Amino acid sequence: MAYNLPVFQAKVKTLLKTNEGILAVLFALAFTLMAILSPGRFLSRGNLQSMAYQLPEFGILALSMTLVIVSGGINLSLTFSATLSMIIGGLVMAGITKNGGPPAAAIVAGLSLMALTALLCGALNGFVVVYLGVTPMIATLGTATLFEGISLNITKGGAISGFPLQFLGIGNGMLLGVPLPMLVFAAVVLGVYLLLERSVFGSQVYMTGSNPKVTRYSGIQVKQVLLWVYIIAGFLAGVAGILMASRYNSAKESYGSSYLLQSVAASVLGGTGINGGEGKVAGTVIAVMIVQVISSGLTIYGVNRYLTTIVMGGILLLALAVKFFANKPGR
Repeated sequence: MAYNLPVFQAKVKTLLKTNEGILAVLFALAFTLMAILSPGRFLSRGNLQSMAYQLPEFGILALSMTLVIVSGGINLSLTFSATLSMIIGGLVMAGITKNGGPPAAAIVAGLSLMALTALLCGALNGFVVVYLGVTPMIATLGTATLFEGISLNITKGGAISGFPLQFLGIGNGMLLGVPLPMLVFAAVVLGVYLLLERSVFGSQVYMTGSNPKVTRYSGIQVKQVLLWVYIIAGFLAGVAGILMASRYNSAKESYGSSYLLQSVAASVLGGTGINGGEGKVAGTVIAVMIVQVISSGLTIYGVNRYLTTIVMGGILLLALAVKFFANKPGR
């Protein structure tokens, strides 16, 4: 087959006109820069594996946030619902294990309670937003405080441990040479993509985020749509919580606390409109990869985690500023 350079160049130009194409280039540049600055450490097998195990839980939380933001809301209780679910499920799992129960029963009970708790957290968020009429930011700020308080009351500020060894394989194992969390992440990405961008429900989410009043007049049950958005988002947070509990081999209320800001940053950086009605799964996934590479690189170069948080805040502000000027009338 003859190589057609003009056609290739035209395809590249078309790709670079899309948000996802620009993000892909930024990811390549960020990865290359980090690799050049410290090839021995950044490109080491240990660091790449570490990123492969950390990225899925962060990515799943970012997709959860994306789903909510597309609907016109936001979820400030995201990480707290993840930690509450892992703490309640982990408490039962550790208890069964301590009393000599079979590992399989302990894992099934623990995973079931983690999923159920996450669903209930999402349902509570949805109920407060949809049926009490509280704005999403205030509602989820309130539930975040509630979830954190319950978690602290259960753990007394400590960590719950003593899980079955088999449970650790979920967040630390490999299948056919691929980290198991990455396979879970791939399944979540596909599921959210089909739900949000290839289903009737997804179309209703976009419409609700764009203009809920018009969507309501068109016959769509906006309240039901929003309720399900928060329930699904809660479930995704629970999945991320499972990966974190397995990777750390314990459960604590502070796990993943930095992911709240980062998930918003990744969603907005990925092209999700902060006012709702706009956003794609691919954009969020690539943005997650960019943030993960930057975060990992800063850690390698000895930058303390507090400065890393400042950098992530700067990325979020930059993404919001770019979004603002891009949508400014007259441009």
